[in-house]
Amino acid sequence: MISSEENNKINQIASHIEEIIRLMGEDCTREGLVKTPQRAAKALYHLTSGYRNNPEEIVGEALFNHEGSQIVVVKDIEFYSMCEHHILPFFGKISVGYIPDGKIVGLSKVARLVNLFARRLQVQERLTSQLCRELQRIVGAKGVMVVCTAQHLCMKMRGVEKQDSSTTTIDYIGDFADKPSLREEFFRMIAD
Repeated sequence: MISSEENNKINQIASHIEEIIRLMGEDCTREGLVKTPQRAAKALYHLTSGYRNNPEEIVGEALFNHEGSQIVVVKDIEFYSMCEHHILPFFGKISVGYIPDGKIVGLSKVARLVNLFARRLQVQERLTSQLCRELQRIVGAKGVMVVCTAQHLCMKMRGVEKQDSSTTTIDYIGDFADKPSLREEFFRMIAD
């Protein structure tokens, strides 16, 4: 359910989109475009919902006691984000590994944290780093490692127009930073 405050923001975004469409030379009263500003505003509001979510609320009570200390891996979490430089989509998969220190987190919460950071105007490098650090903070893990591979429409649709390009970013902290053997184990675990 959308609150009146959220509806007001969506309407304001829609009025700006309508003006952008006019400035590009289109007629907003044309049959196919009459509802486009409102639809696009709702889509943008959803695609940037990460600004309005809180990691603690997402994880909630899904932290559980755990005596083990081996790597937990959630791999191939798909995501969709918007490049902050061109407001064009980038999308791909993220794999996360963490070493518990007395607590584990519900697996779906890892995917929800990915969405939280992906649904912002973003760069892939920051997305990878934010997820890594936030997961360690929330879970209290001994170490966290995140690998993100994505395709960027700003490279495919404009600029260099390289259709087969992808970008991989990696971030790790804690035991993963101190022990190369743990990084190697993580990479073995996420290999197809």
